[in-house]
Amino acid sequence: MSSKTTRRVDLLHYAAPPVVGGVESVLERHARLMLADGCQVRILAGRGGEVNPRIPFISIPLVDSLHPDVLAAKALLDRGEIPPTFESLVDTLLNTIGELTAGSDVLIAHNVASLAKNLALTAALYRLSQEARQPKLILWQHDLAWTTSRYRKELHPGYPWDLLRTAWPEVLLVTVSEGRRAELVELLGIPKSQIQVIPNGVDYASLYKLEEKTTRFVRELNLLSAAPLLLLPVRLTPRKNIEFAVHVVAALMKIHPKTMLVVTGPLGAHNPANVQYFERLRSVRAELDLTGSVHFLAELDPDYLPDQVIADFYRLADALIMPSREEGFGIPLIEAGFSGLPIFCSDIPPFRELGSPSNHNQPLVNYFSLEDSPTQVASQIGDKLIESTVYQWRVRCRQEYTWEMIYRTRIGPLLDISGG
Repeated sequence: MSSKTTRRVDLLHYAAPPVVGGVESVLERHARLMLADGCQVRILAGRGGEVNPRIPFISIPLVDSLHPDVLAAKALLDRGEIPPTFESLVDTLLNTIGELTAGSDVLIAHNVASLAKNLALTAALYRLSQEARQPKLILWQHDLAWTTSRYRKELHPGYPWDLLRTAWPEVLLVTVSEGRRAELVELLGIPKSQIQVIPNGVDYASLYKLEEKTTRFVRELNLLSAAPLLLLPVRLTPRKNIEFAVHVVAALMKIHPKTMLVVTGPLGAHNPANVQYFERLRSVRAELDLTGSVHFLAELDPDYLPDQVIADFYRLADALIMPSREEGFGIPLIEAGFSGLPIFCSDIPPFRELGSPSNHNQPLVNYFSLEDSPTQVASQIGDKLIESTVYQWRVRCRQEYTWEMIYRTRIGPLLDISGG
């Protein structure tokens, strides 16, 4: 292939969205990611429909695991009998899928070669994979019938059941986990290196219900790579002591080099001196070489951000930092409480009133003195986060298990290999 923009990819499964199911949702997500990457992508399935006008849905009724003819054949196959109509079903599917995919570069079949839901489809796909000038076939295995006890009654020695435990020549194999790969290695008797592991992911923007503007900030600033991501949701005014937070980031990066800080607010609305303060903050950031680590959203959007966008950052952040010299109250501490964020704030009366329980037990937030050095505060934050398995898992999930990351590091390169 000369370019990703001309790659033609077909995705095949028994059903597709809007049918609800785990594999069906993965199918749709893969299709959208491939489309965004410039591929011409289609979904081929027995049931489903068009969920995106730019992703054609091709209906092949006999691909459906619940098609009456498929169910009738399966009833006999489950008893170990090959139906008299079996080869006719195989030929029909082979001809139909072969004609549809003749101009494609890659055909990705999900679970078709690992489950006995439609063995005529399995057999047709096997024969197609052995024909010359057919698309490169990728078998994407989520589940394995031969290694799962609940499927054993459906399986018998010989053809066509053995197709589910045979290493097909000239295909690429993908499993969704290391555990599945280990099962498949033992089942097929092939080297581990012949099977790629590509996990499922999460659409973080949908999970968090992020505003479009928030998603733009996340991508432009590469915030998902942060570890940790600190939030300072204040206006740019001197009493907020923002420069102290910038120095804390510089110190924290010696322990956690991927630390980032997001300051969400615009310039303070009532004091023209805030313009000079903003310039000073940017100078401090430049002096500390933190341009890629300390982000003032006012640089990207000078307007006052909607509450919905600010709420998004409470969901995205790992901790709240509030180094204010003075406050009348402290709404961000309460918002952080609703969001489950650990809080690191200056020990000033309003914050002390909010974060200290009436029974004089241990404070509910982490205080630091305005006399403390940035290094001391950085150590406090670093120590708390290192102790938190919740934080560590959050970071791992957003760095490894977003669909965008999985596509960029695993699915895209796989298409380069198979379609190039």
